[in-house]
Amino acid sequence: MMKLWKRASGALKDRKSLFSISFSRRTSFRNPDLDSAIIHATSHDDSSVDYHNSHRVYKWIRSSPANLKPLVHSLSSRVNRTRSWIVALKALMLVHGVLCCKVPSLQEIRRLPFDLSDFSDGHSRPSKTWGFNALIRAYFSFLDQYSFFLSDQIRCRNRKPQVDSVNQELESIEKLQSLLHTLLQIRPMADNMKKTLILEAMDCVVIEIFDIYGRICSGIAKLLIKISPAAGKAEAVMALKILKKATSQGEDLALYFEFCKKFGVSNAHEVPKFVRIPQENIEAMEKAIKGVEEEEETMDDHEEEVVEEKSVILAERPEFQTIITDKWEVFEDDYGFTCKDVKETDQPRNYNVDPSLLPLIVIDEPVYLTHTLPDLITF
Repeated sequence: MMKLWKRASGALKDRKSLFSISFSRRTSFRNPDLDSAIIHATSHDDSSVDYHNSHRVYKWIRSSPANLKPLVHSLSSRVNRTRSWIVALKALMLVHGVLCCKVPSLQEIRRLPFDLSDFSDGHSRPSKTWGFNALIRAYFSFLDQYSFFLSDQIRCRNRKPQVDSVNQELESIEKLQSLLHTLLQIRPMADNMKKTLILEAMDCVVIEIFDIYGRICSGIAKLLIKISPAAGKAEAVMALKILKKATSQGEDLALYFEFCKKFGVSNAHEVPKFVRIPQENIEAMEKAIKGVEEEEETMDDHEEEVVEEKSVILAERPEFQTIITDKWEVFEDDYGFTCKDVKETDQPRNYNVDPSLLPLIVIDEPVYLTHTLPDLITF
């Protein structure tokens, strides 16, 4: 009886929201048609997901940058007013799909325009909703971080084309690994969470894991080719850290997918086989670091010997006098010298099919791997 009452109450709230926007006028911040699609896509119904209206929102975002402001305004208003975990989770799934559109206008969002970091459902006791609250907080944390990362990526693409340095590629992989770590925190932990909506959200998470982890694999494969034993110490240290992190995350992913399989997440059953990072690659990176350290120590010792030689030559002069050469001047007071020849240098998609047949999260830019994946999951 209580469940029926909650569903009826939720449906009434949705109808009230739809009725109120029917009197709204279209402005730069309001689009009644878009508002209606968002309300339908984030309804209080926990038994289904409205694919049709979700994809209507995606089409609006793809069609024109002018639709971004109405989207942000409507979605923020919807999320900030709700105390329902159902509406909050559907809103996050909708945002996830919008970010996967990867249109240039998304660079203006940066951080998400609402805050669910301390979300708590207001319609049930905490003992019943703590698992839902934790999942929403973790999902929000990932999307907030991902939105900022995506914004930077789009800004970089819009700048003058340039070849990324090894350091830039290393930093990009580190950020992706941080995103993957945040993704792996999203999981249903309570016993009462085996619901249609939760399973759909977890499908979205698994799809994103495939995309991000694939990009990590591709980036590592390219770096193993670029970073040679002659690489600088800083680059080698950073690369070694990334390789070890990838090994650790590979083990975490194996456990995560096993958990998702048992929970019933459909996308988790289609896990590809990955190739482990060869141990010799890690050892080669460690040797590169050790070799650079030994080379630096040798150079330091050589410089100390040169300084000692000069000191001895100056000390052996029998008389105090001013000695002038074309390279330095030595005075009897301190036998110092000033070099006059030093120069400073600078180092140098349209969908023509039934939206109900499409996944809620669509990766528009698949990662094509042209190298053997240097990864860690095997089943």
